Amino acid sequence: MPQQTFDSYEEFWPYYVAMHSRAATRWVHLTGTLTGLAISAYGLARGRKRYLAALPLIGYGTAWPAHFLIEKNNPATFGHPAWSLRGDAQMIRMMLAGRDHELARTAEKWLAENGRHI
Repeated sequence: MPQQTFDSYEEFWPYYVAMHSRAATRWVHLTGTLTGLAISAYGLARGRKRYLAALPLIGYGTAWPAHFLIEKNNPATFGHPAWSLRGDAQMIRMMLAGRDHELARTAEKWLAENGRHI
């Protein structure tokens, strides 16, 4: 899939969601990120700063394989690291708020408009 270019985060967001078109990918992201956050918080509470490494290691360590194995695409992080981090936080907030169905619709719409299929 060729690298996409965007002029703003608002333009990037639907693409980011589309790269997470399958619910399994989104749930792997959520699980990895929250697990990494929990271990990092535990480490900070115990004064073990090295536990902070859990967030990127577990977060990316679970998310990236999901892209290759479930979505069959490359993580958006490779081309847009800052916007991808922001997108991940927004996606997880929406999922925790019970709005995963909105993410699925956003992905479906972007894919249809850009001639791609799930």
